[in-house]
Amino acid sequence: MDARQYSSLAAALGDGPDPRHARGKRHAWPLVLTLIGAALASGQQGVRAIGQWVEERAEELVALLRPPRARLPSSATVRRALRAVDVEALEERVAAFVHGLTAPAAPARGARAPAWAGLAVDGKAVRGANRHGASVHLVGLVRHADALVLGQVRVAARSNEITAAPRLLAGRDLGGAVVTADALLTQRALAAQIRRQGGHYLMVVKENQPALHAALHRPFTEPPPPLPSDRAERVTTTEQGHGRLETRTLERSAALAGQLDWPDVGQVLRRTYRAVDLATGVVSEEVTYGVTSLRPEEASAAAVEALWRGHWTIEARVHYVRDATLGEDAGQQRAGNAPQALAALRNALLSLLRHRGWANIADALRHYGAYAQRALRLLGALPAGL
Repeated sequence: MDARQYSSLAAALGDGPDPRHARGKRHAWPLVLTLIGAALASGQQGVRAIGQWVEERAEELVALLRPPRARLPSSATVRRALRAVDVEALEERVAAFVHGLTAPAAPARGARAPAWAGLAVDGKAVRGANRHGASVHLVGLVRHADALVLGQVRVAARSNEITAAPRLLAGRDLGGAVVTADALLTQRALAAQIRRQGGHYLMVVKENQPALHAALHRPFTEPPPPLPSDRAERVTTTEQGHGRLETRTLERSAALAGQLDWPDVGQVLRRTYRAVDLATGVVSEEVTYGVTSLRPEEASAAAVEALWRGHWTIEARVHYVRDATLGEDAGQQRAGNAPQALAALRNALLSLLRHRGWANIADALRHYGAYAQRALRLLGALPAGL
């Protein structure tokens, strides 16, 4: 992993290589990227909106940032910068900045710290770019507890998430972590890599892997051998909201430990989700299986269920917010590196806002969008007193 340390997001953005030719440079590279980041923090979504935000606040921004010759980059410069930016270097520096935010918060007095840190890995298509002829698919790594985005890589052309996920995890110390993955990434090689790097895995198994799915089904067709009394074989949680009564029951069995052709299997899982529509009474039910390297004595059934459910943090608090609140799904940026660069900047911004305690990202954008000074201070481009 990148050993760099940054005290602010502005410092991380400005540290990357300048891809422009020496001739004709009119604006410092850190200034260009800082303005893009500040515009995103102010609620601007696309390249055109970012450029307009800079132009319409030019007088205020010049007074705050004091650029040479009192000039700011044009909309065309912003567009060219996003297309040309070295996205791998940008991703590395953003990840290094977020890494500095990821020290786990101390548990409340009298509360126990969680035994395992959940890390969700999952892919996301940048639909706005793809609708306009590009092919941009990204795989990200997100911490369950606070939705901080720890890394992101792009799926190579003519490839898929299965080849991208190992690159995303490569070199990471996964000690104390449980990497969660949906069915597409339930792969032996990835499970083995996670174990080599010191972590555990929890992977969903669906019928796209019929032999494994059938093997996991068998221990639950008959009563399994009882576990010790302090290791409950099942846990049920119930929740009401959004007009539904939802019940989740997780059952587990260690009967296949050491017998399944899968790396370091500790137990297999069956999870039954049942939802009742409170208005119509209609009942829906889904049964899903899973496999994990955690042994029963290493995690309670409740802890395993929390990890399973925590996987959806990446979808609900990162991917959905990038689309619905930050406008990624509706974007039209498709040329060069712009789609991936904007996704990386949105990830960084989301992580920073979550770290600052914002639960509602739309509220945060309205707050920082009210004054350019606020957005620049959020990024660390201004001293605290300004």
